[in-house]
Amino acid sequence: MTDINADPAAGSAAGLSWRALETRVGLDSLPAFHRAFLTWRGVEGAEDMPLRRVQQRVEAELNRLVQAGQATRSGEDWHLTPDALNGFPQAQPFLT
Repeated sequence: MTDINADPAAGSAAGLSWRALETRVGLDSLPAFHRAFLTWRGVEGAEDMPLRRVQQRVEAELNRLVQAGQATRSGEDWHLTPDALNGFPQAQPFLT
């Protein structure tokens, strides 16, 4: 049996894996990507938050996407619907 989530860059049947997206973004660019995600989601002061707080807020926003029906949570990952990141330009290069 093949695990469709074995490749961290792969999506799943449930949608785009947030963790796979983060892998595509890359470690060096991840803090800026997370801050841009928070700003896009309407979180004020994302540019000045300590990194640990940024991570907490990203997870909170992902959980809000779950509540809105735009994602599901699976362990330490979130699987986003295909349109969940529409309008978030910083994500677009990593979605194809």
